[in-house]
Amino acid sequence: MQVLITLILVLGFVSPCLCARWNLEETHDNNTFNVVQYGARGDGKSDDTQAFLTAWNNVCGAQGDATLVIPPNLLFLVNNLIFQGPCKASRITIQVYIWIQYINNLTLDGRNIGKIDGYGSTWWECKSCPRPRAIAIHACNDLFVTSMRVTDSAGGHISINGCKNATFSHLFVDAPGTSPNTDGFDISASQNILIKDSVISTGDDCIAVNGGSSYINATRLYCGPGHGISVGSLGRGRSYETVEEVHVYNCTFTNTTNGARIKTYPGGSGYARKITFEQINLINVTYPIIIDQHYGVKDETESAVRVSDVTYRGFNGTAFRDIAIKLLCSSLGCSNIVLDDIHIVSSRAGKRVGAFCQNLHGTIESTTPKVHC
Repeated sequence: MQVLITLILVLGFVSPCLCARWNLEETHDNNTFNVVQYGARGDGKSDDTQAFLTAWNNVCGAQGDATLVIPPNLLFLVNNLIFQGPCKASRITIQVYIWIQYINNLTLDGRNIGKIDGYGSTWWECKSCPRPRAIAIHACNDLFVTSMRVTDSAGGHISINGCKNATFSHLFVDAPGTSPNTDGFDISASQNILIKDSVISTGDDCIAVNGGSSYINATRLYCGPGHGISVGSLGRGRSYETVEEVHVYNCTFTNTTNGARIKTYPGGSGYARKITFEQINLINVTYPIIIDQHYGVKDETESAVRVSDVTYRGFNGTAFRDIAIKLLCSSLGCSNIVLDDIHIVSSRAGKRVGAFCQNLHGTIESTTPKVHC
């Protein structure tokens, strides 16, 4: 059985509710479930949350193919929704924002016109407010998310937690460069995640790979503005965290504060290893290559997340600051670090760039600026 949820949408958060204007391609399958039939009014005033949930429960439990119908040209006011499995369906297709958990074989497809608007400007000035994410996916396997825009999230845009075997492609994720903590992708405790062929332009990390994650791949991405692609931060509050097998290939960073970054807190433990950044284009990046094992605090504790087996290869472009390569390892040192075929010059006329290195062990070949460790 396959459950098909066909939605083409423009959707936005309005605290404390979620206000969404939906457009739908009409379907005529026999096994359809229309939210209006379950009491949704779509008048922009009534709370339609329960109608959506009831309709979803019927779709999820249906025998055979099933379609969730949300009529076009109506404004549905709903609280944050959770469409939860497991379902009887062997495969589900959704083209909509929702908090999604415990569903396998899931596709979210915006068909290049889907848009999720978080209306984050109403949240960003409140530093103490818990801010929702535009898309949160938890404990789902075999995901495919494609062809939509996710914009102006109150917090991070796309959260991936506890997932396996997921592909995210042809996405446009954007928020102003000054918007706080609006990561493009936050990945944690997940394996075999691929992000490709997308544009990420936010006020924080384009991608943050956090603890418990492995086999994370990013390719053919345009990142900027933002804070680059980061492994970490790891080890906060003296925690044990691990990340391995991260591969970033053929990506462009434009006007970002960082390019390829690894960041760990002093006092933590665990490891960040088997990480590769290759074929990276740089346009006016503040710190193109950075390892910061003193992230957040200047603590000289002996304990640290171990950083090893990291390769930077094929970097070309421009840096804004004087220090283009900044490698600040803990007193335990970073081991088996490779820098090869790196050519970075200043984006400012008449300026030169340099490098700074501390407690790093590895090999350095064909690298400009010169790195002396």
